[in-house]
Amino acid sequence: MITKDMEHEVKAFTPNRLRHMKVLVVGLARTGIAACKVLRRLGSVVKATDAKPATQLQPLVGELEDMGVAMQLGGHAIDFAQDCDLIVVSPGVPLDVPLLGWARRNGIPIISEVELGWCLSNAKFVAVTGTNGKSTTVSLIGHILRLASDKVAVGGNIGNPVSLVAFGLDSDWVVVTEVSSFQLDTCVSFKPKVAVLLNITPDHLDRYPNFDVYAASKGRIFANQLEHDVAIVNFDDPRCLTIAEGLKCNRRFFSTRCEVSQGAFVQDQSVVVRVANQERRVFSVKDLRIRGPHNLANSLAATLAAIEFDVDDNVIRKGISQFQGLEHRMEFVDRIDGVDFINDSKATNPDAVMFALEGMDKPTVLIAGGKDKGADFSILDPSVRAKVKAMVLIGAAKAKLRTMFKDCCQITEAADMEEAVKLAFELARPNGVVLLSPGCASFDMFDDFEHRGRVFKEIVRGLKERASEGLD
Repeated sequence: MITKDMEHEVKAFTPNRLRHMKVLVVGLARTGIAACKVLRRLGSVVKATDAKPATQLQPLVGELEDMGVAMQLGGHAIDFAQDCDLIVVSPGVPLDVPLLGWARRNGIPIISEVELGWCLSNAKFVAVTGTNGKSTTVSLIGHILRLASDKVAVGGNIGNPVSLVAFGLDSDWVVVTEVSSFQLDTCVSFKPKVAVLLNITPDHLDRYPNFDVYAASKGRIFANQLEHDVAIVNFDDPRCLTIAEGLKCNRRFFSTRCEVSQGAFVQDQSVVVRVANQERRVFSVKDLRIRGPHNLANSLAATLAAIEFDVDDNVIRKGISQFQGLEHRMEFVDRIDGVDFINDSKATNPDAVMFALEGMDKPTVLIAGGKDKGADFSILDPSVRAKVKAMVLIGAAKAKLRTMFKDCCQITEAADMEEAVKLAFELARPNGVVLLSPGCASFDMFDDFEHRGRVFKEIVRGLKERASEGLD
């Protein structure tokens, strides 16, 4: 949050100030690489450190060294950071590593790559956070805004990092970005013109001590907003409503369950927007192509964001009707012998699985499991009993999930994704659905959720080829 001595400047660090700083980038995942590149373009002295050894980071090491980035790999040595003025930390790096503790004790600022992008840009920002639906909502907002203007950039956890996307943009531009709780934890002056809070449900409890701390991190998206800024908040989520209390900015709410006095809601299968004593019907629920009640909520939030930039209702309606969703998020893959295959690999927590199951209207075989993040799967009990014909379990969380759901439906375990898909296919015949919605992280078996989803789709394509050749 902006402190008293920062009130005279909107941004914690100006480009000119950063140009004369020695900056240490901690973590060389996608955002860390981006931070190194933009800082070197700016003229900063840049050093970088990563826990992985050099052998696992080639050819990245050579590329960054050619740019003049000094590196220390295989750990985060405090000695390497002794002369730095600023640390940019990647979201995957836990904030309790000794190096960052040393920096805090010595008064060295620690910021996220999102904060860096904000400081290097004069664009207006739309920032979206929440436990589920961030990427879809960011993409939908970006799609609608781009129908109205060619000066719209989309970045963050989806696509290119914020610093690469926003660097050097003037005030005519709008940057739409997805922001995680990990990134918000190290934002200092980040102040989006429009901030969207979609939902808050338990997640990342392997990193946060409890749900309250996690929820507070999400709430930081509003920390620096002022009277002329806008907060868009889920009226149906009690935790979101609590966070919205007392905000200085203009508040807009969205609800799929009831009317709201300022915001968007559903009435007679139409999406109604009520803002500043004006009410209009913007689009029909039938126009929405992405499935599930959670995506209806996401579309309400996106509509409110677009309206804040004076986008015409007809343009919003067009954007809503064109948007087909994102890969790995309730993505229809194929139909084989009457069985539908849906890739929802992005569902890495129980609430995301619950949203997916709400959209199922045929007997469903659920492929679930992976690396447990400390989540409470018991919330899925009613959904599994109502919607799931059988579960095929994979990964490190198999035993936990079997114990949890053994009395709810048929349970089968698989050694890998290929076996899981084949077993699920047989169980879903003749006219069911195979849904990959793991409810867990992917890192026990895959590089990330995208890798997991691609493997699932490749296996389905193989099944389709064998079926068309009469081999199954």
